Amino acid sequence: MQILPSDYAPLLNLKETEHAIKLVKDFFERSLSAELRLSRVTSPIFVPRGSGINDDLNGIERPVRFPVKRMDDAEMEVVQSLAKWKRMALANYGYGIGKGLYTDMNALRPDDDIDAIHSIYVDQWDWELVMREEDRTRAFITNIVNRIYEIMKQTEFVVCEQYPKIQPVLPEKIVHIHAEEVLRRYPKLSPAEREKELAREYGALFISGIGCALSDGSSHGGRAPDYDDWCTIAEDGFPGLNGDIIVWDHVRQDSMELSSMGIRVNRESLQKQLEIRGMEERKNLFWHTRLLAGDFPQTIGGGIGQSRLCMFFLKKAHIGEVQASVWPEETLALCKKRNVPLM
Repeated sequence: MQILPSDYAPLLNLKETEHAIKLVKDFFERSLSAELRLSRVTSPIFVPRGSGINDDLNGIERPVRFPVKRMDDAEMEVVQSLAKWKRMALANYGYGIGKGLYTDMNALRPDDDIDAIHSIYVDQWDWELVMREEDRTRAFITNIVNRIYEIMKQTEFVVCEQYPKIQPVLPEKIVHIHAEEVLRRYPKLSPAEREKELAREYGALFISGIGCALSDGSSHGGRAPDYDDWCTIAEDGFPGLNGDIIVWDHVRQDSMELSSMGIRVNRESLQKQLEIRGMEERKNLFWHTRLLAGDFPQTIGGGIGQSRLCMFFLKKAHIGEVQASVWPEETLALCKKRNVPLM
């Protein structure tokens, strides 16, 4: 659904916006790298079909595929994200505990929604950090979330200092809450409606347990079975060692997800989640056999939306104001009517 304000007036013109996008991306990237001890690496924009490396997202989205003429028409897939590739790269490069990598991920998701915060073009920082097996706890991911949120606060400060028209809105602390607690609080609302109510109240929150089965048999959101661990019971008694960072977007008066992240599956949780989803045949794929053989380190990782961050910090009403993509005719007409200048 398109949510655009009826009285929108951009705080920055197109030229200022381009400069501000660079400011946001440069500052956040450097800060993330320094805080989590992540080295920048080069990543693929396509991977071989059938390798199990590509991210299946919710399991229903179709990846863009194409044959390679000089490889006997072998089919490749444009990445949808790099959740599994990063873990393989950490193993191949020999990263040790407490260090990791990040990369500029550019993906195509042609089956994704197209609205004010969704585009078929996805740009995000994909990051992955090697951790100890014994740190697979709620406390560990909570600490990482708090550190990433502090970087977001610092980025907001830098933007507001550079562009006085923009005022800070992020609260001092981010609230942590499990999807089961969210369900109990708003049992009659949909997951999206629950997120909106909580984001409005708290300003910033981390909802954990995305993908796990809740008490009513539903899940708060979709997660593939082979990267985030959403089945392991944490020390607080709730399942799932993953979640989403969500903020309140004052321009659109709605919630906005900025990051998805989680402690990754180990051999036990991978097998359990594949069984839960009825996808046990994936055990025979290249990536999955390597994990089950113990080739990959235990990691935590996620994706942080670059365009989403820019949209939020620069107080934009539509993601098309900070990235070049394609839009349906009705979107172009509505944006023109609402004074929203798309790139």
